[in-house]
Amino acid sequence: MRFYDREQEIAFLRETREQARKVARFTVLTGRRRIGKTTLIREAYKDEPFVYFFVARKAEGDLCEAYIEEVNEKLGIPTLGSSRKFSDIFRYLMKLSETRSFTLVIDEFQDFFRVNKSVFSEMQNIWDEYEKTSKMNLVVCGSIYSLMQKIFKDKKEPLYGRNTAELRLKPFRPSVLKEIMADAKPDYSKEDLLALFTFTGGVAKYVNLLVDAGALDKDSMIRHVVSPNSTFLNEGKNNLIEEFGKDYGTYFSILSCIASGKNTRSEIEDMIGREVGGYLTNLETDYELIAKRQPLFEKSSTKNVRYELGDVFYSFWFRFIFKYGYIIEIENYGKLQEIIDRDYNTFSGLMLERYFHRVAMGSGEFTRIGRWWDRKGENEIDMIAEDELSDCATFYEIKRQRDEISIGTLKQKAEAMLRATGAFKGYEIEYEGLSME
Repeated sequence: MRFYDREQEIAFLRETREQARKVARFTVLTGRRRIGKTTLIREAYKDEPFVYFFVARKAEGDLCEAYIEEVNEKLGIPTLGSSRKFSDIFRYLMKLSETRSFTLVIDEFQDFFRVNKSVFSEMQNIWDEYEKTSKMNLVVCGSIYSLMQKIFKDKKEPLYGRNTAELRLKPFRPSVLKEIMADAKPDYSKEDLLALFTFTGGVAKYVNLLVDAGALDKDSMIRHVVSPNSTFLNEGKNNLIEEFGKDYGTYFSILSCIASGKNTRSEIEDMIGREVGGYLTNLETDYELIAKRQPLFEKSSTKNVRYELGDVFYSFWFRFIFKYGYIIEIENYGKLQEIIDRDYNTFSGLMLERYFHRVAMGSGEFTRIGRWWDRKGENEIDMIAEDELSDCATFYEIKRQRDEISIGTLKQKAEAMLRATGAFKGYEIEYEGLSME
């Protein structure tokens, strides 16, 4: 699959590189695994050689041998000598950048915690010493979100406040998924597009796997995702166990509950039989894997709360792969494919709401987008979009099938919302239905 999208991110990285020709720049690039951080950097800087260090889980001395070879090759330096310490190499490069500007990329930067934790304090000292005279464009990437936050956002850490910019890479927008489908399968259906969104969430690597396999309709996607040796089967474990550490079992149980529709704290605690307040806080603030949702204009920050997995792929993975892991253990892939197919309409209906929320967010037409439900869990409105500049609010009902949409019922729910909140006084109110069609 060819490279898609990321025009804004590429422009930002190239602009930062230009700034570094005069003064040092230190950019932190984050994003979940498989989102395409390394691919983005290679695309952004393909017009000019850059030094690339990957922090593998090896001894520091072994890493340094590879780094010295990379410096010699990319910067045309006959020999850097030999060093077993990363700080020596970094100091050399910072000093070199006083006379020539270049880009240094350090990938999986957080893994220096495992190689040598003192690297961070050593880098801080060297950066502070040369920052004013250096012309280095330093870009560090990391996939373990909690560790990257600790390195750069914790005031107790040596590199706190040292970065000059931060870039968070997000999944492909729906418009990009449409472009990809149009190239890969010009006759794609709306169901094909929703299935791609439902099974990948717009994560670049997952989209690439399905496109390269030619799995471009719902049934072939299900067969590819749930098959022997499928990359998708272990993705949740591979990506998240490192984040959670020894408590991953409890976190996985909570995420599974939310993915299955048990999305209030009391429902989750009833399901797993323990208090989960601290875990929910960690999932929301430290890991940013869940979001606390409340109805628009809810005045209390603690009432009428629902939790939602922010990552569409993890919603799918915990709903089906983790939940039915025992079926995978006996290698009955066909049976799990049948279960996903059986529940697909219901699950994809929920993902259709997510899809339209992302479309609305990307449209640039609105100043506020959200949902509403009363405290009894009734009168639920799938999406409300406000444009305060034009004093207009649109209420949406979202269903897979158009004939299931009732604008009359939507108006009744909207009236209940307006009475309860007192919102949108003097506004023009519109009502629309959104469906697969």
